[in-house]
Amino acid sequence: MVSFQAVQTSNAAIPTALPPGLVAVFVGATSGIGEYTLKAFAKHAIQPRVYFIGRSQASADRITKECKALNPEGEFVFLKVDVSLMKNVDDVCRVIKTKEDVINLLVLSQGALTPTEVTSENLRNAIALAYYSRTRFIVNLLPLLQRASALRRVVSILAGGREGWPDLNDWPLWKTNNPLAVRRHITSMVTLSLEHLSKQAPDVSFVHDFPGAVRSNLAKGNTALHIVLRTVLAIVGPFVYMPNDESGERHLFLATSVRYPPAKQAQDAVNAVPLEKGPVTIAQGTDGSDGSGVYTPDAQCESPGPKVVALVAKMRDEGVTEKLWEHTEAEFMRICGTVAT
Repeated sequence: MVSFQAVQTSNAAIPTALPPGLVAVFVGATSGIGEYTLKAFAKHAIQPRVYFIGRSQASADRITKECKALNPEGEFVFLKVDVSLMKNVDDVCRVIKTKEDVINLLVLSQGALTPTEVTSENLRNAIALAYYSRTRFIVNLLPLLQRASALRRVVSILAGGREGWPDLNDWPLWKTNNPLAVRRHITSMVTLSLEHLSKQAPDVSFVHDFPGAVRSNLAKGNTALHIVLRTVLAIVGPFVYMPNDESGERHLFLATSVRYPPAKQAQDAVNAVPLEKGPVTIAQGTDGSDGSGVYTPDAQCESPGPKVVALVAKMRDEGVTEKLWEHTEAEFMRICGTVAT
């Protein structure tokens, strides 16, 4: 376990370890963990420029005000977009590309518990947000991440370390409704896609974490499932939730610490906040090697055990990654006409 004190010490070093003017993109940051992480970044970064993307203008106005109070020299730009649609993802990425040549950090936390909803692009809404939208953001913005001379990192907040064997005949999950099977399937899709992208961009580090129990807006809505979840969480939440501030600080640590380096570190890059002498060391990647570029830490910022490494290795060895990526590009072509903007 990485202690919260070690996390705080690392984050406190951001102003001196990383240059001013970092550019970050936060998707799904108008509530929950994305919001907590954005505020932690605003608190510690020097003169950052942040694009945060979501659907609620009211929440964005509040967050912008709070971030400016934390960091008057920071710039916080809200882009109102429904990112469950890949064409909308392309549009907002084009807007960012007109404004920026370089991005240092991409944090993805969009998601919704909408098991029966289908988007106009013929994807189940839940998987559209958790997998296809996140992957589309990464492939579109990866060239800008690779151009950065400082930190280069992608953080996808979902369920890293909870992988399971996916249904190779039903990638979009049209036939599967069991919540645990759905989570294992999507989690594996995210981890395997990051491994694929790491090979394309070994100078960028990729983190897919499991945040644990954190208060969020995921159980919004008035369906029976949402009502039950809200009721249960209202009762047990105070006993199990990680504090919001700690969640934000831990995710900032995942986003900035050299504990999670890229597979290939550029000689001229300020890759991340260095580790202090002590028990915190370079993390084990999904291939079982330290510092291999793709990481699936748990809520305490620790790498998963050997069973997860073995499972991901088996999927890798049996060509599951290639099958997934073939499907992903086919869906992007079907919807957008291109594999990336």
